[in-house]
Amino acid sequence: MDVIDHKSSVRERVWSELRKVAVPDSRFHFDFGEFIADFEGGEEAVARLVAHDFYRNSNYIFITPDNCLDRLRLRALQDGKTVLMTTYSIKRGFWLLDPALISPDLYLYASTLDGMERVGKPLTLKEIEKMPTVDYMVTGTGAINLEGVRFGKGHGFFDAEWGMLYQLGRISVETPSAAVVHDCQVLDEKLVPDVYDTVADVIFTPTRTIAVESPHKPTCGILWDRLDPHMYETIPPLQELKAMGL
Repeated sequence: MDVIDHKSSVRERVWSELRKVAVPDSRFHFDFGEFIADFEGGEEAVARLVAHDFYRNSNYIFITPDNCLDRLRLRALQDGKTVLMTTYSIKRGFWLLDPALISPDLYLYASTLDGMERVGKPLTLKEIEKMPTVDYMVTGTGAINLEGVRFGKGHGFFDAEWGMLYQLGRISVETPSAAVVHDCQVLDEKLVPDVYDTVADVIFTPTRTIAVESPHKPTCGILWDRLDPHMYETIPPLQELKAMGL
């Protein structure tokens, strides 16, 4: 079985269980190939993340635009942390949520995908390059194992976000990365990652905090010869990265 078939098989198996506990998306229903779902116990999973040292020691956090992380983006703003995120599918690039520049009564709105683009600030890669290094990377995912190997929804967006920030020097292999998932998404089996697949340092579920020992993180950046042409055509930051010679 090749890597693509392997990933698809794992996702389909996990998604059949996830459907039992997932919160449907207003647009995509239960099509987990199009969004990362929120789930029963999501509040408890995020509470575990917030209590962890990685979060406590961070000031500038990248948080993916996943349904299960709305409450984390809100909590981060309430805690005075600056949030870097992207729009859905990165089509309108990176955005900054700076709690010092947003009225507290708009924090909840800012933590949503619709509100983020009305309250936050868009950032080019050149602007991100001048920002501080990112302290923490947080994502949802489709499936993950105890070694932190994660398979997302199949489009490679978090891998691309990691690759771009890595090439800009805003993150390194030392930057901690976390996944927030339901227990049914955590597998005690070997998963075969590709060279660019991101790996988590810690996994937060409603019932467990799982530390990963010596996670292997990608250092390849964006592999232009393997990049899906549709991703390049629809993700402006990738076009900007290439124009920057990176």
